[in-house]
Amino acid sequence: MINNSDPCSAEKGCTCGVDLFEEKTPLWRRKQITTGLIAGLLLLSGLVIEYVMTMHLTATLFFLSVIAVAGRDILKKAWKSLLRRRLDINCLMSIAALGSFLIGHGEEGAAVFFLFFIAELLEDYAADKAKKTIGALLNLTPESATVKKEDAEVSLHTHDVQVGDIIVIRPGEKVPLDGIVIKGHSSINEAPITGESVPAYKEDGDEIYAGTLNEEGYLEARVTKRSENTVLSKIVKLVEEAERQKSATEKYIDKFARYYTPTVIGLAFATFIIPSFILGYSWEVWFYRALVLLVVSCPCALAISTPVAMVSALTSAAKHGVLIKGASFLEELNKVKAVAFDKTGTLTRGRLEVTDIIGFNGHSRKEVLSIAASLESRSGHPVAKAVMKIARAEKAGVKEISGFRAITGKGVTASVDGKNYYAGARNLFSDLSIELPEDMSRLEQEGKTAIFISNDESSIGVIALGDEMREDTPRVIADLKKLNIRTEMLTGDNNKVAAALAGKAGIDEFHSGLLPEDKVKVIEQLNDRFGPVAMVGDGINDAPALAAAGVGIAMGTAGTDVAIETADIALMHDDLKKIDYLMFLSKRTMQIVKQNVSLSILIKGSFTVLALTGLINLWVAVAVGDMGLSLAVILNAMRLTGVKEGG
Repeated sequence: MINNSDPCSAEKGCTCGVDLFEEKTPLWRRKQITTGLIAGLLLLSGLVIEYVMTMHLTATLFFLSVIAVAGRDILKKAWKSLLRRRLDINCLMSIAALGSFLIGHGEEGAAVFFLFFIAELLEDYAADKAKKTIGALLNLTPESATVKKEDAEVSLHTHDVQVGDIIVIRPGEKVPLDGIVIKGHSSINEAPITGESVPAYKEDGDEIYAGTLNEEGYLEARVTKRSENTVLSKIVKLVEEAERQKSATEKYIDKFARYYTPTVIGLAFATFIIPSFILGYSWEVWFYRALVLLVVSCPCALAISTPVAMVSALTSAAKHGVLIKGASFLEELNKVKAVAFDKTGTLTRGRLEVTDIIGFNGHSRKEVLSIAASLESRSGHPVAKAVMKIARAEKAGVKEISGFRAITGKGVTASVDGKNYYAGARNLFSDLSIELPEDMSRLEQEGKTAIFISNDESSIGVIALGDEMREDTPRVIADLKKLNIRTEMLTGDNNKVAAALAGKAGIDEFHSGLLPEDKVKVIEQLNDRFGPVAMVGDGINDAPALAAAGVGIAMGTAGTDVAIETADIALMHDDLKKIDYLMFLSKRTMQIVKQNVSLSILIKGSFTVLALTGLINLWVAVAVGDMGLSLAVILNAMRLTGVKEGG
């Protein structure tokens, strides 16, 4: 109700009591509780004295005491508003309450102040609940860190730890600062940063983040960022900034409220003046109805209906490792009819892995792998790394080689046990006049990279590699189709590779052989065809396309400052399922916004009619039309904090 910041500022004449962006003292510690209890007892005592003991003068003194206790701050704010020549809700409530005393309804005037006081208290509590994620994030990082200084360990405040210092994290302790592991290994619970519940294994060279939990092992890490620059601190800042940004709906409601309030206030004055002084009806009756209309005119529920829903959604997303840069992107996502995906690192894992090992002419799988690994042991090519990885896993012997030579763009050759062997692409063996089985072309048609192995006389086998599709990709694409959202794939790979993956994943359409500038052109074309398009990529290589899209979504950005700062939405964990969660959260948020706005307009409109016809009194106007309605929209919006992945 009382809020000196947007969306409904004092200068605009429609203040409301919930400041969604202000950190509050815990409810149980607030002196307002005591004040409320005293005011409630005074009101109850006054009612007993008025209606049971029929001591009207004494009862009036009790009702005035209620105003002195619960209405003191309200009256002060009302006076300040009048001095600024601005009518706010404090003025409306004060006029209604004091007017009640003038016409002999002191109990209703006292009730107005008491209920308004309680409404503010409860709304503060509800707003605190909606904001608790930010507080939880701020409390994640320990205030001190154990730092190694020569042969000793000292405890320092995290603000005093410098980049390059060595910190110690023991089992059960939280990581105090971002760093690189230089000693030890352990499982780290990164859920506060990435939203991923499965602990991540960390060893030498791996990054660790402030606020995460070391579950089992001893770690030493070199600090890479000061406390104010950690990933966690960036998350907190971004979420706080996002919650202050307004969506198009919020801006529209603000504009509506600016016209709504003075209109209803004018109607209240007309309600009193016209029947009383022009038509000659009882001035007491119409003065009372005008007072009720003043209370009903409070636009608080309407003003907070949208921002409280957006805050709840943004904090819920942060809890799941999804950073949304502002309510406008959440609203824009609800309009998306097409999603474009980068291929490598988004729909796929972004790394080559061996998918097939086939022996020819009686050669076994293990023999083919052993020869291939021996040949590739001197190469630093990604293909070589993938072959060596599976050779170690399957314990295929890697033999000593001699005469190693790389054949540019084709493959490698070397001598193993005194015999020449070759490993490379199909074009290498055309030059060597060695025949390859024709049916192996199916591997390339499946979008895989085929590495053939041969000796001087004949081919002995083939190893196929591919950038494996993520397990969740088909399900995510299918879920988007259920929402009538079209899916497109953008890739720099050739047409065969793109077609193979698009077919497996169920992508509606793919665009292959694209350079970064080509991806931008495709996004612009999609924007023209379908309206705002969401683009999902890695956040760095796809930066131009992400910027061109209606909503740019960067995946797996926990360790990438650039991606966190440039994407509209950043997925901290490398999890494609978050896309489904995002789409569901967006649609659910806009549903609740529509419910809140519709309910606010319906109740306010109905109560305006009831006030004019004298069918409601001040008690009902405050308890239902103001306090009750405001709490209803807040509690409805708070349901968004419980939205989970998978709906």
